[in-house]
Formats: sequence, structure tokens, C-alpha cells
Amino acid sequence: MLEFDDIQHFLLARTPALAARYEFLAFRKPGSGRAWLSGLIDKVGTGKSVGAASPDSRWITLAFTWNGLRALRVAEDSLATFPEEFRQGMAARADIIGTTGANHPDHWLGELASPELHAIAILFARDVAERERCKKEHAQHLSRIGGVELLSALDLEAIYPGEPREHFGYRDRLSQPVIEGTGEVPPPGSLPPTKAGEFFLGYKDESGFLPLMPQPEVLSRNGSYLAYLRLEEHVGAFRKFLREQGQTREEQEWIAAKLMGRWRSGAPLVLAPQKDDPALGPDMQRTNDFNYGEMDPYGYACPVGSHIRRMNPRDTAENMSRRQMIRRGGTYGPRLPDDAPDDGVERGIAAFIGCASLIRQFEFAMNVWVNDRRFKDLGNERDPFVGTQDGTCDMTIPNRPVRRKIKGLPAFTTVRGGAYFFLPGIRALRFLATGGAAARPKLKKVS
Repeated sequence: MLEFDDIQHFLLARTPALAARYEFLAFRKPGSGRAWLSGLIDKVGTGKSVGAASPDSRWITLAFTWNGLRALRVAEDSLATFPEEFRQGMAARADIIGTTGANHPDHWLGELASPELHAIAILFARDVAERERCKKEHAQHLSRIGGVELLSALDLEAIYPGEPREHFGYRDRLSQPVIEGTGEVPPPGSLPPTKAGEFFLGYKDESGFLPLMPQPEVLSRNGSYLAYLRLEEHVGAFRKFLREQGQTREEQEWIAAKLMGRWRSGAPLVLAPQKDDPALGPDMQRTNDFNYGEMDPYGYACPVGSHIRRMNPRDTAENMSRRQMIRRGGTYGPRLPDDAPDDGVERGIAAFIGCASLIRQFEFAMNVWVNDRRFKDLGNERDPFVGTQDGTCDMTIPNRPVRRKIKGLPAFTTVRGGAYFFLPGIRALRFLATGGAAARPKLKKVS
């Protein structure tokens, strides 16, 4: 049974929030981090509270880097039981996840590549006005404590009223795994409910075993790992590319759909290969009810190199139940009006990938699915949206009688920051806040 009252709400359910603020923090004085944490624990949303009929108008999520746990005085022998990729941090794993060139940590903003990054506080709100109130309240909390520095912050808000879309205009949040034990029923075309241990520590995973956890158990049980990415979207460059590739608006939309694997309405190409079907996209009983192996093995409808087919190969990849991840996040920056010229303002998506194993889930996806040029024998391609594009990769669009190959695909996005966080359970937050971690509890051997 999932312990809903001990799991932070973040990966279990989306709050009805239309605005948020990410604050990245450093603990400068001994004890300051624990004092800061003590004052916020009661405001942290849990899985139990999010499902209430009348949830509170505010939710807070708290997570920590490995250096942040050390700054909270977690014992060294306990810190050593965390997996190596988390201890190293995302910036040190750049070659593995493909954040090279313009995406390299040397160019990241907000001190996200710094070892001084210790924690993130995610403040959710129903609207911008409420977010500003939360921002002010948190600033007052920091000033009362002292010794906790705000390294940087990012404000987010929905840019399309009434529907989840990102800056390129594609409908978002269409495919997410269902966690066993939540009571949620997977929509048609989805995998069966995934074992909770693929996302939360302390539960059996799809292997049927209970994976080893960082010690002591009170610190890690009901926790998860988060991979954070701040991805700038070059909307003006994307629109310019479509105009260069398509002579008509219809052809431009066709190319945009081929790059993504869905029309901007969310309708999947496998089910709507010739033209958009706006009613299909948001219909959760139909929009994921397809496969590739039987319905589109050669990619004539949805190209093999398209974004959704690389990020979720469905029935054409092995061990998919062990590659499941939960995505959260939202848009930042103002929406660029249709047909408006590029205004030079940064805008994009700030996303979190939640999982129980950064190396087996997130890093595998980035290394193999996103940035492997030979994915599914393509030859010289990367994910057209989140892959590291430098003008040397291509995009193949199978077509009859002659396929279309786009040479030298430009970069539509740039990684502007990233980090690995640990998302503790509520009991673990209290353990950290009271300094219990410094008592050097007896640890189980971890191999």
C-alpha cells in the first residue's frame, strides 16, 4: 500500500495550479537549512491532501541535492549509500546525457551547475497573484532565519488559458504512466499500472524485488529522484524553419506534426495520419490507443525519429515497464504571439523527471532514446526537440513514393540549466529538520 500521507504530492497528482515559482537555495550557516526546513514542513503537500475535494490554494514541494543533504549534516556514511550519479550531480554527467556544446553546464544559468546549490522550493499557486503572495511569504521566512541564500528563481505560468500547451503550440501532458496503488485506471493504449518501486523508494519495482535504498531507511523511504531541466524554446527559429520547409500553412503544419509525432492539437499521427483531428488530441480514451509495431512499423504515419516515438517507443522497445518516468513542470516566459517576429525574450519549459533510478530511467532515455544518432538504425539523427542539435544531424520523414530527408536540423531548444534532486518523504523531512541525520544511525550494508 502506498503511504500517501508520507509521499510528497509532486509525482502522485497535479495540483490545480496555473502558476508556480522555483527557488534555488544555498545553506550558508550551520543549522540554517534545518531551521528553514522546520518552518516549511507543515506547508508541504502530500499525496493524501492533493486528492481532497477542496484542496488548499497553495502547495510546496521541497527537494535537495547531494551537497544539500551534506549541508544539512547528513552523516558521511549515510551520504555514501546514495547512488553515484546522484552524488556526482547532473553537471558532471554532461557527456552521458548529451548536454554538450551550447547545452553544456558551462553555459547554464542561475548557479544550477554549482556545488553550492543545495535545495529547491517549488511554490505552486492557483494564479499569478497568489504566486506573488507565496513569493513574499517565503522571502519573509528566509529573512527571519538568515543563512539561507536565494541563488536564483524562475517564475512559471500557463500561457494558453484552459489547456496545457507549451510555447511551440503543442498540447502537452497527454501520456503519463499510471502508478500501481493509486487506484487510477490506465487509458486505452497505455501500459498496465507500473509498480510503485519504479518511482518511490521502499516498494517493489517491475523486477519483482525491493531495491536497495540509501540508509537510514527513514531518510529514503517514500522518496524519489528528480532530474530538473530548464529548456529554452527558440520559437522564432522554429517558425522560421517551418516557413522555409513548407510552402503552405498546411505543409508547415504537416512538417511540425512529423517532427513531434502528433499534430499540435495532440492528435497522434498513427491515428490521424493525413490531417489533424482536433477532437482526438484531448480525448484521453482515444489519444493513446495505438501502437507502432502493428499499426505503423515503418513510420509512414509517425516517423521513427519523431519526438514522441523516441521518448516512448511503446511496443517497439524492450523493458518499457522499467523505463517509465513521471514528468512534471510548466512553461516560463511570455507567449510569443502568432506570426510575431522573434523578440529575443527567453521562454521555454522547466521540467522535472521523477523516477527511482536516475541512471536506469532518465539517463538511459537521454543517452539512448534522445541523443543516440543511430537510434533504431536511423543513421544520423537525434530527437528533433530535446536532442542536442548542432546543425549536423538530419530528420527522415518516410513518405511514398519518395521519403523526405531534412539535412542539418537546427536547434529548436537549448538546455539552460539542470540538476539532480532527492525528493524526500514527509518523515524524512522531519528527520532532516531535527538533525536526526547527524546522529550517525546504524546503517545496512549497501553493495
